[in-house]
Amino acid sequence: MSRVFIIAEAGVNHNGDLETAMRLVDVAAAAGADAVKFQTFKAEKLVTQTAAKADYQKHTTDASESQLDMLRKLELKYEFHLLLRDYCRSRAIEFLSTAFDIDSLRFLVDEVGVTRLKIPSGEITNGPFLLAHAETGKDIIVSTGMATMGEVETALGVLAFGYLGWSQPGLARFREAYASAQGQSVLRQKVTLLHCTSEYPTPPEHAHLRAMDTLAQAFGLPAGYSDHTEGLAVPIAAAARGAVLIEKHFTLDRSLKGPDHQVSLEPDELKQMVEAVRVVEHALGSPLKVPQPVELKTRDVARKSLVAAEVIAAGDAFSVENLACKRPGTGLSPMEYWRLLGVVSPQSYQVDDLIASGREPQ
Repeated sequence: MSRVFIIAEAGVNHNGDLETAMRLVDVAAAAGADAVKFQTFKAEKLVTQTAAKADYQKHTTDASESQLDMLRKLELKYEFHLLLRDYCRSRAIEFLSTAFDIDSLRFLVDEVGVTRLKIPSGEITNGPFLLAHAETGKDIIVSTGMATMGEVETALGVLAFGYLGWSQPGLARFREAYASAQGQSVLRQKVTLLHCTSEYPTPPEHAHLRAMDTLAQAFGLPAGYSDHTEGLAVPIAAAARGAVLIEKHFTLDRSLKGPDHQVSLEPDELKQMVEAVRVVEHALGSPLKVPQPVELKTRDVARKSLVAAEVIAAGDAFSVENLACKRPGTGLSPMEYWRLLGVVSPQSYQVDDLIASGREPQ
């Protein structure tokens, strides 16, 4: 049985408030998630003053404010990270955060000491940022929303190059690193891909969970799913399709102000999702189709055997008229029916007696 790693994505749903962030940790821990993830950035290093909001952000926040002004309100102070990291340890849940700028990445690695890194979908073509991630040597989760297969391969080339510590970065060298045996080996050791549809919320028909299979097969890497659909069905389905990791946004209350609350699970829903995923990972079991030990006691009760449909005397021939198939399944299999037709019975039978082998004594 393979355990699905579940990331409860708090993101910016703390709205910049430490107490709210602490409560989000409590909710994620109580739900049974493996990790709770925040976002680390300095707004001025993330967007320009003229950068527009996404359409969904315009609907969920003040449409008149800029993306920069919105993000300033959502920054999680650096000092809060250290308090949250320690609080996560006390609640036995892993602290994670996604960096959106180089300084934030260095802070998470050097001061917070995160165990793994997450590259968000919007950064998959940010070569220098990808390289900085790989140069940390940390395990990396790469979200592939909005990306083509070629863009994913190029990003993996940058990561392979960075992990290997090669010099003279550039597209040709990235391709060389990706194609090398050493590059492929280090990627398999370090990288997990996430299929993702960067639409908020994502209609289920746009989730395309089969793309997880495509990513895993094309790149030979473990694949998971970062979900932006509403409800529980799609992430649970992703677990059933073999996702090694599932990431899902959650909030204390969907009615709170902020860009991501409306597409997030509330506490009870997060707990239900985690419980359902745990059931699914147990239910996946083995690919072998064989009778399970727990089925054997049912097999004798549910299957049928050949029985006498009427009194059969020793020396009578078995026939369509004197044979029937009835429960229990502890006698001769009905698959032997045609072999017995016309065979002389070596013994007598009463109605409903189980038929023996039907062969003459040697």
